[in-house]
Amino acid sequence: MSIAGLRKEYMQGSLDEALVPKSPVDLFQQWFDQALQAELPEPNAMTVCTVSPDGKPSARILLLKAFDHSGFVFFTNYHSRKGVDLEANPQAALLFYWPELERQIRIEGFVEKTSSESSDLYYLTRPLGSRLGAWASPQSKSIESREVLEQRFKQVKNDFGQNPKRPSFWGGYCLKPNYFEFWQGRESRLHDRIAFQFQNSNWLIQRLAP
Repeated sequence: MSIAGLRKEYMQGSLDEALVPKSPVDLFQQWFDQALQAELPEPNAMTVCTVSPDGKPSARILLLKAFDHSGFVFFTNYHSRKGVDLEANPQAALLFYWPELERQIRIEGFVEKTSSESSDLYYLTRPLGSRLGAWASPQSKSIESREVLEQRFKQVKNDFGQNPKRPSFWGGYCLKPNYFEFWQGRESRLHDRIAFQFQNSNWLIQRLAP
């Protein structure tokens, strides 16, 4: 079968703008809980999209680590490509895709660094290998070989032992949303798309054409 012939019908659910919560974060919580109950693999995996200083978009998969009405939190190396992008243009988009539930969620907003205290607290919850890896990897930079990376890891492990502190160049970002779009797949490609736009201190709810 050709790529053009790959398709499926979406039949699992529906989404009615008259029945959704007034807050998109509450609807996200409902959908996220259902993804957990369905035992989806890594339901907190999300695509994070940024734009470089010269206007080039880029995307990668990260893990959501916290969310509430104030925003959506993830952690990374501040010197990475995404960190450089966000320093120049602190706007980003998140995308969650749960094919098992025939759903996706788009979130857009402004991004700011989390406090040093919250970054420290999360860093300490990470496995030791991940904490050491944050020191060892010059994320997004060119390296000579895998062996160089492994040698850096050994050196960091020797230097810090069992109790590495958080690197100053590694920490959290919080995306403060101003736009959500909830997509529920439907038959005949007549999908349900419900958008939430933050305007005048309130969320405006609209149905979008599929």
